[in-house]
Amino acid sequence: MKVLAISGSGRKGGNTVTLIRKVCDELEAEGIETEIIELAGQVIRGCGDCRLCIERKDRKCSIKTDEGLVNSIFEKMVAADGIILASPVYFGDVTPEIKAVIDRTGRVNRANGDLLRRKVGAAVTVARRAGTMHALNSLNHYFGIAQMITVGSSYWNVGFGGPKGEVEKDDEGIKTMIDLGRNMAWLIKKIAA
Repeated sequence: MKVLAISGSGRKGGNTVTLIRKVCDELEAEGIETEIIELAGQVIRGCGDCRLCIERKDRKCSIKTDEGLVNSIFEKMVAADGIILASPVYFGDVTPEIKAVIDRTGRVNRANGDLLRRKVGAAVTVARRAGTMHALNSLNHYFGIAQMITVGSSYWNVGFGGPKGEVEKDDEGIKTMIDLGRNMAWLIKKIAA
């Protein structure tokens, strides 16, 4: 069993990946393999609505400007049992990088028979102050239209922190991520049984 976690943060090793690592630590303690992909430093363009993925049905996005990054991410999503999408809040919503991944993999997924159907999904957001709920909803919408099963925690899957590392001081946010990891592991194991 495996979970793929994607950090949409523009800052490598920042608060978003810190929260993801807390979830992944719990998954790994339950015997579930994890992989974290950080989009920081990547130039990822959004969907151009060319519809070639619908025409070709080859499980690939036709956009080549990211050197196959989004196609690689999509194949890892298909191979995974669970997917975590995480983003810091930028002006009240998710980052453009994670949104591009959502739009492009979402279109390819639907064009190829809903390959992510019934996988487990969890969204995670982090903000200095506000906007986490809107961003969380943006990420959760992906899981819904992909026919995935979302998992929750003991609170909304959010954390608070501005400067790098500050989220570590958010005790409730950290506990929420630990509980999320445990709940995600439980659900993945139930589905696999």
